[in-house]
Amino acid sequence: MGWLEPITLRGKYAKLEPLSHDHHDGLVSATNDGELWRLWYTIVPSPETMAAEIDRRLKLQAAGSMLPFTIIDNATNMPVGMTSYLNVDAANRRVEIGSTWYAKRVQRTAMNTECKLSLLAHAFETLNCIAVEFRTHFFNYQSRRGIERLGAKLDGILRNHIITPNGTYRDTCVYSIIAGEWPAVKTHLTWNLVKPRNSP
Repeated sequence: MGWLEPITLRGKYAKLEPLSHDHHDGLVSATNDGELWRLWYTIVPSPETMAAEIDRRLKLQAAGSMLPFTIIDNATNMPVGMTSYLNVDAANRRVEIGSTWYAKRVQRTAMNTECKLSLLAHAFETLNCIAVEFRTHFFNYQSRRGIERLGAKLDGILRNHIITPNGTYRDTCVYSIIAGEWPAVKTHLTWNLVKPRNSP
């Protein structure tokens, strides 16, 4: 058994299932909700590229560098997005949580917080990670605010890090949560899931 093996992570609002081609049609429906692939600063599969994106992620899983998940809405039992552990560094017990996207209808809901909490808990409490990274485009301000709300801290910016599909150069903001910060981050995320709506 490897350090990072396929697993289903279950929560109140959603479950994270190992990615499968069986999820293809549901993921096509999810990506059509919001047409996120049209945003120039995101890399999200379109309906036409979904099968290739599933293939790509599963090949990286077979190579040991990614563990991809489909996000399943518990209310409908339908896919609403994708996420992954990636840039897997088993020797140093580090992973990145990324390649994440959600259907528009579930964005900015408790589902995202819960999914991040499930992934972080598994990383720190089962895999014994020393750090978990998050990376996003400098201009993806919504993603950056979301990562910061988790309690991650900015490590730095990798300038001209990636050539994007539209030919522009991406400056990548690198954030992380380290093991010593996890107890406070866990308390913070758990509170955000259960706090009354009128709480600060």
